[in-house]
Amino acid sequence: MSGILYLCATPIGNLEDITLRVLRILQEVDLIAAEDTRNSIKLLNHFNIKTPMTSYHEHNKIDKGKYLIARLQQDSNIALITDAGTPGISDPGEELVKMCHEVGIQVTSLPGAAACITALTLSGLSTDRFAFEAFLPVNKKEKQAVLKELKKETRTIILYEAPHRFLQTLEKLKKELGNRRVTVCRELTKKHETVFLTTLEKAMEYYAEHEPRGECVLIIEGRSRKEMIEEEQMKWKETSIEEHMDIYEKQGIDRKEAMKLVARDRGISKRDVYDTLHRKGHSGI
Repeated sequence: MSGILYLCATPIGNLEDITLRVLRILQEVDLIAAEDTRNSIKLLNHFNIKTPMTSYHEHNKIDKGKYLIARLQQDSNIALITDAGTPGISDPGEELVKMCHEVGIQVTSLPGAAACITALTLSGLSTDRFAFEAFLPVNKKEKQAVLKELKKETRTIILYEAPHRFLQTLEKLKKELGNRRVTVCRELTKKHETVFLTTLEKAMEYYAEHEPRGECVLIIEGRSRKEMIEEEQMKWKETSIEEHMDIYEKQGIDRKEAMKLVARDRGISKRDVYDTLHRKGHSGI
């Protein structure tokens, strides 16, 4: 028999957002693993929880992870909490979950606050489909690669950013993605919560004059599929239909299928392709 790892969501601001189930589990487990014990002790003291606590963060996740696995295998129950929100979302909790699954330890998640979902529901942008990117990479090459991917993203995009990098990130987003609609969410669930519906360009202008404070969540509209299709079709305007056909036929694609592909690429009907080739006496038509 082994213990259970409980992923306990904690408030992202307002302490009243903690669930009754999380409070019970934090009191009942043998140990609480916290991302920052100095921060989490305030939460535990507020609810008069006396359970022993240990640190588990990005810089000790491997060694401390092995220790926590050993405790779990000795039938201890452990609660994992992050500084705010749901463990495993943009934090080292995912590593501990993987380690538990590898050795057959039960993991369960106690749902609650998550800044990404809270901001998305407040954004006024589409919530049907979304892509959570968390923080952009610090490495310049990796960051550029991610931004290029996001340029083609049709889903609503969710990003986290720290205040000291916020304006720079807005500038990079505007450069790569264009002037998209964006909702900037700050101080979520707190007294001075702000939800700013704007565009990347106007957000740049505003935060150039108003210093951003607190961590922000950016909700950015995805790219229009129609716009992407039109841009793709424009690429073929300088290529004749005969040349376009030749590209596919050189790949071994038969004429009938090549005509379908050319029609799709150019946003025209297969009949238009046929008529053009026929008028110009293209062989095989």
